[in-house]
Amino acid sequence: MFDLDQLTADCRAALAADRPSGEVREIVARAVSDPAGVVRALGEPKKGGVQALYRSPDLTILNVLWGPKFVLMPHDHAMWAVIGVYGGREDNILWRRLPDDAHGQVEAAGAKSLATGDTIAFGAEVIHSVINPLSQVTGAIHIYGGDFFAAPRSEWDPATLHERPYDVDRAMRAFAGG
Repeated sequence: MFDLDQLTADCRAALAADRPSGEVREIVARAVSDPAGVVRALGEPKKGGVQALYRSPDLTILNVLWGPKFVLMPHDHAMWAVIGVYGGREDNILWRRLPDDAHGQVEAAGAKSLATGDTIAFGAEVIHSVINPLSQVTGAIHIYGGDFFAAPRSEWDPATLHERPYDVDRAMRAFAGG
């Protein structure tokens, strides 16, 4: 049975581990192994949005709701991240910086598709974009090893793939409309 308070306590305790992201991935894997329990606790995903479930300087827990066909531009987190999908699908395109590029451009370097019950851990250096390819809302728990909303990060313009500072407000508006 999914319990948000227990998830938060377990993740806080995992911060003391040698590899907190690995510990948190195991915690999230257990949580999303019962997708119906997550839905009972967090509610049925009905529209796109981001719900902050817990936020501190060293840990952020989000309920990320990807609207149908939603696409989010390439971005980094500047901290480790763990993603667990509890309903739908989240397709991640992985990017790498082009060497010696004055604009900080990136190129596609791989992909990882996550379906209901899947989890992944990303290191602080990972750059990815996300697509919900479905005609339904996808629900995922995202956990970050820092304050997701306050950390200076980068995003890449979807048309030019030039690097720019991450704009949290723009991203949240996109989620609300998606």
